[in-house]
Amino acid sequence: MTFLIPLLLGWLLDLLLGDPIYLPHPVVYMGRWISFWEHHTNHGKYKKTKGACFAVTSIVLIFVLAWGVKLWLTDDEKIYILISTVFVFFSLAGHTLRKEVKLVFEALDESLDKGRKQVARIVGRDTKMLSRQEVCTAALETLAENLSDGIIAPLLWYLALGLPGMLTYKMINTMDSMIAYRTDRFKNYGCWAAHIDDIANYIPARITALLIVICGYIYYKVNHLNTSYTLSQLAKFVCHYGNNHLSPNSGWPEAALAGILSCRFGGTHSYFGEDCYKPFIGNNPRVLTLKDMHTSIKVCFRVELITIISVFILTLFIYHF
Repeated sequence: MTFLIPLLLGWLLDLLLGDPIYLPHPVVYMGRWISFWEHHTNHGKYKKTKGACFAVTSIVLIFVLAWGVKLWLTDDEKIYILISTVFVFFSLAGHTLRKEVKLVFEALDESLDKGRKQVARIVGRDTKMLSRQEVCTAALETLAENLSDGIIAPLLWYLALGLPGMLTYKMINTMDSMIAYRTDRFKNYGCWAAHIDDIANYIPARITALLIVICGYIYYKVNHLNTSYTLSQLAKFVCHYGNNHLSPNSGWPEAALAGILSCRFGGTHSYFGEDCYKPFIGNNPRVLTLKDMHTSIKVCFRVELITIISVFILTLFIYHF
């Protein structure tokens, strides 16, 4: 039960509470670790080598620490369940992700400037010059990508390697979000972090895309809504546009959501003052609306629900039978 109880309780806590700002968050400390070492090592010669050493060291360190705590508390089951529950709770981001995306659209209803400021909380791109459509697109792209990165992938890594696997994945993903950019500052130092993140997310991203397609199609049918594609056409759409992204993984869940909404993601964005072109995902440049946000959140929550149920059942059979 040391495997199942933390999984269920941690997910329920995230569902109910999100990320309370008054509690110290492990990812914040991971971010401080990354920022400290990047500041002290990302200069001079051998940036790629130093970045590789830092990435591998960070991953090994977090895994060994988490595994060490697990071994240390082998005979104290209640304490380990408590600690694991807390870390599972902090490793999932479903509640906060849905909340932040809603806030972007609500802020846009007040003014474009407020929408830009709100979306800046959840995206890495420069937001000061974004149009209304670009703000909406950024929010929904982030919803799709982080459904994989912030919910599905952590759950799958928990299934594979328990709490050490989940925390190691969070370190990998945090490094990717902080130093894996194609700018002059990070393109060499962060390339290993980016490659490792690509490997860690390869399967989760594609599973997420599959579930978005299935859940989205069922949602439209159950609610008697018109869809632009059949289920097989949606699958072909995702396979066609899934690789239209600088990341080998992010394009898949984004393509799935773009197919469900029959819209278009991608295009040129600015990161740290440098323009970065992303191929378009989809071919319908229609205006995104508040209804699209509500549909996206409902579909993505169904994906999360199916995943937690599936992981719970698989965990039950793998570790308890």
